[in-house]
Order: sequence, then C-alpha cells, then structure tokens
Amino acid sequence: MQSKKQLSLFDLSMIVVSLVIGMGIFRTPVNVAAKAQIPELFFLAWIIGGVVAYCGALIYAEIGSRFPVTGGYYKIFSACYHPSIAFAINGIVVLTNAGSMAGVTLIGSEYLSSVIFPPAMQTDLSRLLIAGITVLIFYGINLLGLRASSKTQNVLTIIKITLILTLICAIFFGGHASAQTPVFKTASGSLPTWADYGKALGLCLIAITFSFAGYTQTINLGGEVKDAKKIIPKGIKLGLFIIITLYLLINYAYVKVIGFEQLKTAQSIASILAGKIFGPAGYTVLSAVIFLSVLGYVNVNLLSNPRAMYAMGEEKALPAVFARKNKKTDVMVVSLTTFTALVLITLFFAQTFDKILNYTIILECIGTASSAATIFILRKTTAHIDKNSIYTVKWYPLIPILFISFFLFVGASIYQEDPTAALNGLYIFAAFILIYFISTLFNKKETIADAS
Repeated sequence: MQSKKQLSLFDLSMIVVSLVIGMGIFRTPVNVAAKAQIPELFFLAWIIGGVVAYCGALIYAEIGSRFPVTGGYYKIFSACYHPSIAFAINGIVVLTNAGSMAGVTLIGSEYLSSVIFPPAMQTDLSRLLIAGITVLIFYGINLLGLRASSKTQNVLTIIKITLILTLICAIFFGGHASAQTPVFKTASGSLPTWADYGKALGLCLIAITFSFAGYTQTINLGGEVKDAKKIIPKGIKLGLFIIITLYLLINYAYVKVIGFEQLKTAQSIASILAGKIFGPAGYTVLSAVIFLSVLGYVNVNLLSNPRAMYAMGEEKALPAVFARKNKKTDVMVVSLTTFTALVLITLFFAQTFDKILNYTIILECIGTASSAATIFILRKTTAHIDKNSIYTVKWYPLIPILFISFFLFVGASIYQEDPTAALNGLYIFAAFILIYFISTLFNKKETIADAS
C-alpha cells in the first residue's frame, strides 16, 4: 500500500529533535566532564560531536533524498548490501530502542511519582504502573494515525525545547560556582601527552555519540514526507541545528552554574539548574516538565520503530502480516502493537536488558558507519536522477569519509575501555544474521511444501 504524504518540514524537524534529545543531555555531561578532566577538552568534545552530527545530517539528507521510502533504515541496507545485514542491524535497533524507551519511561515515571505520590507510595510498582499506562496511552494515540501522532509530537517537542531553554536561563540567576583550576591527570602521574588527550577525547565521544544518536532513524519516514526530496534534507539539517545549539548552551550553563569540578560527580544536574530559577519548588516544576519531555521520546519511538518492522515485513524478513496497514488510518497495526509489546515486556524485565543497552553504542557505530557508507553506492545506482531535484553533499567524498572515520574511532575507544561489551555487541549482531538465514531457510521449505 502506498504511504500517504502527511509530514511537513516542521513535523519532520520536530521528529528529528525528539529522536535525538531524550534524557541523555540531563545525564551524559557528568560522564563527559569526568572523562575530559579539563573544561577545554569537555567543550572541544561537544563541539566535535556537534560538527560530526551536522556532517551526518548532510549525509543522511542526501541518502533520504535519493531513497525516500517508508522504513528506509531497513531498505537501504537491503538494497545496498544484503537483506541479512538489513535484518541484523534493524533487529538490534528495534530491540535496543525498545529497551531504551522502557528505561527512559521508567526514569520519567520516577520524576512524576515523586510529584503525585507521597514518599510511602513511591514504590517500584507505582513507577511501573505509570510507565506502563504512559506507553499504552501513546500506543492509542499512534493507532489514530500519523497525523494525530505527529501533531502530538510537535507539542511535546516544543515543550522539550522550552524546558532546555528555561534551564539555560539559570546562567542569569546568579550564584555561579566558585572557579577552580581543573588539572588533567594521567594514570602514571606524569605530564599528559597528545596520546593521553586523544584517549580521553575518545572516551568523551562515547557518551556524546549517545547524546546525538537517533537522527538516522528519520529516513524511516521518507515515504510519508510531503515533497520528500526537498523536505527531508531541510528537516534533518534544521533539526540538527536546533539540537547542536541547545546542547552547547546547556553545557555552558552546567559548567557556569554547577562548576566544572562539581559537574564531574554531580547528581540530578537539571534539578540544580531548576533550583536556581524556581527555588525550592524547582524540583517539582522540573519533574513534571521532564515527564512531558519523556512523553515526546516515547511517542517518537512508537512513530519510528514500527516503520522499520513494516519494511522488514515488506521484504519478507519478517512475516508479511507486519507489512499490513489499516485502510482507514494507514497505521501499521501489527508492527506498532509488536513494538509496544516489546516495550511493555522490557518494563517488567528491565534489569535483564541493562547489559544489552551497554552494547548499543558499539552497535550504533556499526549501523551508522555502514548506513553512511551507502552514500557511495547510491551515488552510482541513482546517478540518473536529476541533480536539481535532490540534495547532494558538498565536499564529497571528504565529509562521508571523515564521518565514518569518527565512528570507527569511537568504536575503537569503546573496545579499549570495555572489550567485553564491544565483542558481545558484535556477537549479538552476528546472531541476528544467523537468525535471518535460518528464517529464510524455513520460509523456502514452507514455500516448496505449499507448491507441492
């Protein structure tokens, strides 16, 4: 069934922002500060992360422009590499996104639980109920169709942007932290070398990569964007520009208000900024608004991930029922319901997913580097397309090469810090490829049996 073109430039830009800005920016600056040790390296790492993300936006703008289909993040691997690679990467993406969404929803429910329940009632069960009900509500909204879901997403994303802009205003409310002189220390106690700084930078970029991850999923919506070849590039670039600006400003606020040394070990850094603005009521106000921010993350994942499963159904990597749509609402009911079920199951077995979630960055490196590399293949296979009707990356092939090299560097940094996590991530990837070929073998046997 042909997808309806419903998403505008504003819709797509807000989706990009929500795909990227989850809870990470309220936590990862602590990790980055601890690894960087000095503010110069801290800000350099965030700037590099922003520049790389924007280069990625340019690359995916061209990919989305040349390949505007629903479930593009699956179909691009299938078309350019092999369906097994597409199945493996998208299987991991869906699984880890379900776990990540469950975890973020639980975090949000903790904030809301502290506002609406007295301390005696703030139990694991109450938080699970809030999280489960939240997921089911947004499952219902997404069943109404893409238009209702995208409009809801626009409102929630605006709330999220307003939250970050409000926290940034803590800079103007006085009480800046006392200045201390951070010192970069090496394990041996000797003077740091360029290699020491490079290693620290690589470790910083692991958390920063997590903070900027997600915008690649935008190409899953390519088949539902109005005038996709023009809107997709503009939407991705505009969304990333908003994200980079907000990230740099709020990190400046963290350092100014909390202090760089204190930031390395601080807890609830967003609450500290809110306290500067709202006083004792700051935590309560922030808790309610952060929960709304979490809702945006929940909704956008229910919006994006079922489309990858839909594409896998179209390609017969999953049963064909996953490729069915409701004729009235154009909703991928089976894919949406399955992904929602994965999230709900994860909510009640969340701890068993912790190790899997630790491997998501190495898998992000594999998926992002591989998907960015498809630009070299698409340049050849779609060379016949009128260049005036699509977006093309300037400084090609330099920008794609630098972008891919960045993710290889981050992957190497992960292996250096935690070889087990990196290798287990690769084992999971290989397992999904094996599952694909076993599934294909069974499908062939069933086809032969039906024919006979």
